[in-house]
Amino acid sequence: MPSSVSLGAAESSPPNTSEARSTAHLGVAFCRLEQKKSNPPSLYAVFKAAFRREWRLSVQNKGDLLNPLVFFSLVAILFPLGIAPSADILAPVAPGILWVAALLAVLLSLDALFRPDLLDGSLEQLLLNGYSPTLQVMARLLVHWLLTGLPLVLLAPLLGVMLYLPGSAFWALMSSLLLGTLALSLIGAIGAAITTGLNKSGVLMTLLVLPLYIPVLIFGTGAIGGAVLGDPIGGHLALLAAVALLALAFAPLACTAGLKIAVAAD
Repeated sequence: MPSSVSLGAAESSPPNTSEARSTAHLGVAFCRLEQKKSNPPSLYAVFKAAFRREWRLSVQNKGDLLNPLVFFSLVAILFPLGIAPSADILAPVAPGILWVAALLAVLLSLDALFRPDLLDGSLEQLLLNGYSPTLQVMARLLVHWLLTGLPLVLLAPLLGVMLYLPGSAFWALMSSLLLGTLALSLIGAIGAAITTGLNKSGVLMTLLVLPLYIPVLIFGTGAIGGAVLGDPIGGHLALLAAVALLALAFAPLACTAGLKIAVAAD
């Protein structure tokens, strides 16, 4: 039976601080679920409540949402200035530029995925509120991708035009980034969860996840390069989809285990 730890904490927290807002949202998200104790909520209801909570908190932090987009744009804009604004030079390397920029932009957003909740105590409540922590973590990962990875996919064609990427490769660019950013977010979340409780964990998290990012980078750039040459790209996209599905299956479980270790050590 779910406990009321989250509700009590939400009521006792100061109302005008960021910590209070985070804790209050955690309590309000599950308030309706606890009203019907004779009828335990379904897994879908728990996921829906967690998704709403994560979405509301994430959209309030506009700086965290804009940072990956600004970084992605700056890399793509500055790179031609460092080489030469020539189609003959930029077009062959455009897939690699866009994919490396997207990879680094996703990596930039991972440090704030769990750490703020660990610092204000709401992460401990997430693990102890009596509902499935794996579903709640999955909701957070999905919201993170929707607000960071998906905007990168939508922005990529505009930057592709600037880098003289052929129009025939735009579909491959967006398809590969759609699958690839999902895989990058999920894989990176595992590293973020493992290193959440450590001081100055950014370098360690980078060292953990970058080797796992290499296959995604190879398949993504291969799909775009194949589209430019007119070759079939179904195999590259299938491999990206396989990596994304595997990450979707295992990342919430691995993140939950890592967060429990971080909370226990805090």
